[in-house]
Amino acid sequence: MTAAKAATATTPKKVPANSNKKLEFKANDHVVYPTHGVGKIVKVEEQEVAGMKLELFVITFDKDKMTLRVPVAKAKSVGMRKLSSPDTVATALNTLKGRARIKRTMWSRRAQEYEAKINSGDLVSIAEVVRDLHRASGQPEQSYSERQLYEAALARMAREVAVVEKTDEPTAVKRVEGMLMKKAA
Repeated sequence: MTAAKAATATTPKKVPANSNKKLEFKANDHVVYPTHGVGKIVKVEEQEVAGMKLELFVITFDKDKMTLRVPVAKAKSVGMRKLSSPDTVATALNTLKGRARIKRTMWSRRAQEYEAKINSGDLVSIAEVVRDLHRASGQPEQSYSERQLYEAALARMAREVAVVEKTDEPTAVKRVEGMLMKKAA
């Protein structure tokens, strides 16, 4: 028994071994956090929380004036990911040209599904919400909650498109809305 205790005492803990592994994200990378959208990793810092040392990504979201600290070990499990590739952006923009698929269920159920798609962080799913909730000039007016979801999805999509295509957000919004107009034509 004492030999087993000695063996466990000399084996390194998993936390330091994990920190030697190359991080998938680094400072100045743009990342997508599912529930908040596109942010920028300012730094990777070590903090002591409840007596344990934690390595944290410090992510800023300039649009929301928010800073988020995500444990390095939890980054993947919470769904944090790198920006979409230009191919994925093209797929999402092509999704906007498609026909709106609106289920014949109660609005509250659809609203929950739209909210889940927006918070999934998946650009193509967000594009589906934008496509489904977009109203052309000749169509009936949106309800307040529809408009809120549409604007949230549009802003989330435009932010990622802007960073991937290295433009500003208003230009990206015009690009997304332009794709929606091509659908109507």
